[in-house]
Formats: sequence, C-alpha cells, structure tokens
Amino acid sequence: MTMPAAVYTETIDYQQGGATLEGHVVWDDSVQGKRPGVLVVHQWQGVSDYERKRAQMLAQLGCVAFCADIYGKGVRPQTTAEAAAQAGKYRSGDRQLLRARVNAGLDALRRQPLADPRRLAAIGYCFGGTTVLELARSGADLAGVVSFHGGLDSPNPADGRNIRCKVLVLAGADDPFQKPEDLAAFQNEMRAAKVDWQLVFYGGAVHSFTDWGMDGKALQGAAYHERADRRSWEAMKLFFAEIFG
Repeated sequence: MTMPAAVYTETIDYQQGGATLEGHVVWDDSVQGKRPGVLVVHQWQGVSDYERKRAQMLAQLGCVAFCADIYGKGVRPQTTAEAAAQAGKYRSGDRQLLRARVNAGLDALRRQPLADPRRLAAIGYCFGGTTVLELARSGADLAGVVSFHGGLDSPNPADGRNIRCKVLVLAGADDPFQKPEDLAAFQNEMRAAKVDWQLVFYGGAVHSFTDWGMDGKALQGAAYHERADRRSWEAMKLFFAEIFG
C-alpha cells in the first residue's frame, strides 16, 4: 500500500558565535531527490507559526525550506515593545552580527541532505526582508533573495558591490514605515553596483501586507492586504522559476 505524501517539519539546533539558534526544516516527501532550498527569515517577533506556514507552502512548491532564527533559541518577543527592542539590536545596533546570524541559517540550509546547494534562495518578512538584503550584501553564495515589506536602508551602501545574486523587493505603495530617502538610496545602491534587481509596489498596501494575522494586532500603518499578498507570492514564484531554472 502506498502511503500518502506529507509535509514534514523537523526542529534543529545550530550555532553561531557561541549562541544556540533554533531552526525548522520543512519538506514534502512526495518530491524526489535534491530540490531548491529556501531560507525563510522571520519578522520582528521571531520565528512563529507564520514563518512555519510559509515554509510549508514552499515545501508544497517543491522546495526544502529552513526557518532561520536570528534572535536565539527561546528569544521570542511577546509585545511590540519587546520586538522593537530585539530587532533594533540587529537593525540599528549590529548589522555585522545580523549578517553572521543569517549566514549561519544559510549554512544550516545548505547542510540539509535534500537541498541542492546550487539552487538556494532566501525570503524574509519585515525585519526578515531587511535581513535577506543584508545576506545579499554580505556576498553570500545564493541565487536570489526576496524581501517582503522589508526595510531598505543600508548603513554601508557601498556593500551593494558584494551582491552576487538577483534581488526582488516587494513593497506596499502606502507603507508609512518605508522612508522615501531609503527607497531612493536603495535604488542608487543597486544601480551603482550593477545588481540584477526588481522593485515592485502594490497599490493600497501598507506594512505587513502578507501577514494574515496582522489585522488583529492593531499596529497602526500595518495591515493584511489579500490582493497584495497573493500577487507578491506569485511574483516570488516567477522569480524562483527564473533563478532555479
């Protein structure tokens, strides 16, 4: 008797700089052999059911997904204030540590037996969107990164010259947290470095437009937008079809 295919999740601990991080690898056992690997980087509250669900969706597309942990095992902010403080340690305080943490996640993905090391990408949401851009700026060896409503600011815009992969940025056209000067600087950075980049705006969408749980959080300037969520996911799929072949 043939058993039905299923999506599996395994929690694994990995290390960076003496810190223990807790990630989740997700795959569909109906897919045979090695497949594209996608790193999933969390929003400012740390790894949650949201990222794990996105990883399941990626597994159903035929990828092996790995939910990276930037903050550390057991560090899961419970309030907006805690999340802002934790994210700030990396976004404003130590971008080099942010790069080290996300590269540790990429290395953990690369070690997965099902991941094809020649076909790796990273996606991130909000804080995670900023993080995958920092991953690209670190010179990481991967095919592409996708930032969903992530911050585009860079303390070191010259680091754009380190980018070796393709870049897709998906943004809400009415996101109040996206500063015009950061948008302009990002575009200049990409042009100066001759990066293969795309920037897509979704009309009517604000911050966190892909997060289906956002409407109950009452965070001003952030809301779920079904149409932008659907369109951005499809844009990611087209991007993957291009970079993975």
